[in-house]
Amino acid sequence: MNPDDIKYHREHAWVRVEGKHATVGITDFAQQQLGDIVYVDLPEADTEVDADSELCEIESTKATSPVVSPVSGTVHEVNDDLADSPEIINEDPYGNGWIVVITMSDPSEVNDLMSRDEYEKFLKEEEER
Repeated sequence: MNPDDIKYHREHAWVRVEGKHATVGITDFAQQQLGDIVYVDLPEADTEVDADSELCEIESTKATSPVVSPVSGTVHEVNDDLADSPEIINEDPYGNGWIVVITMSDPSEVNDLMSRDEYEKFLKEEEER
């Protein structure tokens, strides 16, 4: 079940906003599509990121896939636990499987993201294609 306290990006990333900080991860749908995650190429703290650009890469037993940042800003914190245990993303994509915390440069970008209901509708439309 997708939580409703977060916003969703069309590239299957999510963001949970607390003030100017946005915690970012990938959705349950994305981790299911990837399969068993074996490596996360984490960005460095203080890296500048733009919304809709590649934030990092996730490697699974099926493929290597980019994670697209839902917001612009500076990487404030990185989930170092993923370096040794990338499978946390498979086990808990909306909790302990978060990837980074970004200090947003333009918090209004969050308004362009989807709510849970909009994201679930988007997934259904994708399936029908």
